Amino acid sequence: MHSRTELDLEAQQPSAARTFVRSPFFLLVITAGVLALLLCVTVPQPIGPMFWDHYLYLDAANRIRDGQIPSVDFFTPVGALGYYLFAGLQVVFPNGQPLLLASWCLLLVTGPLMALVVFDVQKRSALFAHAILLPFLLFSVLPFNTGDFYPYPGSDGFGIYNRQVCQLLYVLAAALVHVRDRRILVFVVAAAMVALFFVKITGAVAGTVLCLMAFAAGRMPFKSALAAALLFFAVLAVAEISVSAVSAYLNDILALLAVNDDSLLPRLLQAASLNADLLIPAGLLGLVLFVAHLSSFAQSLRRLGGQPSLSALARVFDQPFLWLATFVLAGILFESQNTGSQALIFLLPLLLKIVADEVTGAALQPRAIAVAILALAATLPPATAVLQKSARAWIGAINNVPLESRNLKTMGAVNLRPILALRAERLRDIYTAHRPAFDAFANAGELPSFLLYSDFDFQAGWLANIDEAIDAMRAYEAANGVRFETILNIDFTNPFPWLMDRSAPKHVAIGADPFRAVPPPDENVRAALRSVDIALVPTCPVTNVNRMLLSLYQPSLQPGHERVTLTRCFDAFIRKELKATASAASSS
Repeated sequence: MHSRTELDLEAQQPSAARTFVRSPFFLLVITAGVLALLLCVTVPQPIGPMFWDHYLYLDAANRIRDGQIPSVDFFTPVGALGYYLFAGLQVVFPNGQPLLLASWCLLLVTGPLMALVVFDVQKRSALFAHAILLPFLLFSVLPFNTGDFYPYPGSDGFGIYNRQVCQLLYVLAAALVHVRDRRILVFVVAAAMVALFFVKITGAVAGTVLCLMAFAAGRMPFKSALAAALLFFAVLAVAEISVSAVSAYLNDILALLAVNDDSLLPRLLQAASLNADLLIPAGLLGLVLFVAHLSSFAQSLRRLGGQPSLSALARVFDQPFLWLATFVLAGILFESQNTGSQALIFLLPLLLKIVADEVTGAALQPRAIAVAILALAATLPPATAVLQKSARAWIGAINNVPLESRNLKTMGAVNLRPILALRAERLRDIYTAHRPAFDAFANAGELPSFLLYSDFDFQAGWLANIDEAIDAMRAYEAANGVRFETILNIDFTNPFPWLMDRSAPKHVAIGADPFRAVPPPDENVRAALRSVDIALVPTCPVTNVNRMLLSLYQPSLQPGHERVTLTRCFDAFIRKELKATASAASSS
């Protein structure tokens, strides 16, 4: 027989199970499980603007598996964390579509940190915990930017590391605003700042602004701030002592700054204009909060003047309009350096706190209603943009046709509209038949289309060109008894080594935009270029961008390499010694 205590426990178990099912933890676990299932198979994605940007992850992951270290052994436009997470996830899910792998890999970091945040918040309010978690999952799961860079629907294969920074800033903001457990706060802040640093340095700058605001407002006491800072610098010290990762990364950043000499003000104005739909209601909200809290702000200033102290200083800074202004400033600073992002989504945890304080406080009802409406108006634009873009891309893909390929592995798991697939093939014929016309575009410093790299037909044709080039390289190897161990693509991205299970040359930059992300070659780069087995030159079409990139690399490729026509859309520089060695081996 069961004792009364045992029966009571048994009666409580279903209730505990129901409580867990309703908890934010259950939602987080279920989401992770669904994403893992989707990565077990190759889910084709509709091709989108600048789709090739996420191929950088394939190149970087292949280099990492070869033993190369980002920033140490090759130049990167951003930090290494995303590349390492992608490489690890690709081992676990070899059939995962690369865009989804790249978009979801950061959940290995943000997921556990968000779990800690909701663990603390749900002690006080499960509703608040869900309200914080749901937007985070929306932006983390749907791999789309909040801004539009092309009129037709497709997958956003670009700006992935910018989206990841925004998701990290969301976790950081949620912790700074809502977490009360000091140990959880210290750990989440330190971990988020480390991740921000190693994803993109400008994200760490924005995160620092948020942390300084929380410190000044007393949300993060001195001891907690010091502990988080010590943890942050301890991790950086370990990374630097072990592989010199920090100094190499900072050297890459300095090299990028030397290449990008644009002034900051125009980029700040551009970031503000691109996000005006969010910033206008946020600005109006800030004005309402300033007027509403002006008297308490003035009173805090008088107290600070009469008796200066840290607590008095915290009362001055702990004003909702100052929190909002600081968060907006951090967001605009970060967005000024971006193309594609989930801009300012980290305002949502703060807006939730502002609305809750106004509604539950002693505020006048009209003011509380105005605050709630303006906060909602600032919250909706990023959420509705991501939902709309994902619906347009995935629902519109029902009538898409798959891209036929032989050599592209999971990279070729894309589809597009039939008319665009036909246009891509026709344009490849035109590029070949009328090459002098496109030479003229390049000579004038112009692209054939102002949005060439966003055009779906260009992205589809580029993939078809890669597919043909791999066939041609294998045929050349078989005919000449050689093997191209190191392969370089003199283009924005180089997927060939991963596709052919070969190696990329060390030191040569990934994300090779010669106008923004390729510093002048140093002796290490020149030596790597001289020893590369084959360097491919895309010609469908010839562009001013690739011509500029070739001008940086060609002096190191000649006279040790012979230029040949590989396919109708690719020339190639083949190392002369490679063929000579093969000939000598066959004759002996």
